[in-house]
Amino acid sequence: MHPAWLKKRWPATTEVARTMALLEGLGLDTVCLSAACPNLGECFARRTATFLILGPVCTRNCRFCAVPKGTPRPVDPCEPRRVALAAAKLQLRHVVLTSVTRDDLPDGGAGQFAATIAAVREALPEATVEVLTPDFRGSSAALEKVVAAGPRVFNHNVETVPRLYPAVRPQADYRRSLELLRRAKEMRPGMLTKSGLMVGLGEREEEVLAVLADLRAAGCDAVTIGQYLCPSPAHLPVREYLTPQAFARYGARAREMGFRYVASGPFVRSSYLAEGLLRELR
Repeated sequence: MHPAWLKKRWPATTEVARTMALLEGLGLDTVCLSAACPNLGECFARRTATFLILGPVCTRNCRFCAVPKGTPRPVDPCEPRRVALAAAKLQLRHVVLTSVTRDDLPDGGAGQFAATIAAVREALPEATVEVLTPDFRGSSAALEKVVAAGPRVFNHNVETVPRLYPAVRPQADYRRSLELLRRAKEMRPGMLTKSGLMVGLGEREEEVLAVLADLRAAGCDAVTIGQYLCPSPAHLPVREYLTPQAFARYGARAREMGFRYVASGPFVRSSYLAEGLLRELR
């Protein structure tokens, strides 16, 4: 049973169905559906979504994530145009792009990110673009390809504390993720960098604070902290449900460390209300 503060009512609105129909009609994937996000109803009702490019199948086996694992399909060259069309139909002012991890591709899918940013910019010249990327196996060339495309926000999640990586993200590397964020900021200092982590997996408070300090040292501007929710019995169990007060304490500590934007709460996710970062900085 989830505690009372983790109960969310599905909005009674036809906009949810309309948004879903639009995305399905264009053959697009979203992380909202693929990752079983608890905020799906709220975001779809607001006519927003986080586009999941490079197909719905991931090459990695992170034990917290509901996205299917296996052999991905070939990259669709028409996908950037369809994403841009959906963003225009939804009249988005801030477009968020993420992807599965594609270790099968030489550039990790960086070229598809760049092509999608370009297509969105052509369709919506006034819109800002945020990318939430995989680690590209540490490739500087892949990272530079994405950064050179000019996203306003570059996001890469560290997800959890280093001690838990073998259980939570066995094919990832904590230091590699930090280095990706540091290099992204060096490549384009004016670009906002962002990262996020889940809590409730068995981490200790001092470990979370150490991760926040590492992110600031890497030049990270923004951070999101949310409750891990187990997608199925096959995934890692929840070890703790943190109270809203605990999230408020983490948020306060993060602000003290100098993050320009902090979102910390049970339902916070990397892309949830993502436009809030730019709105707050304005």
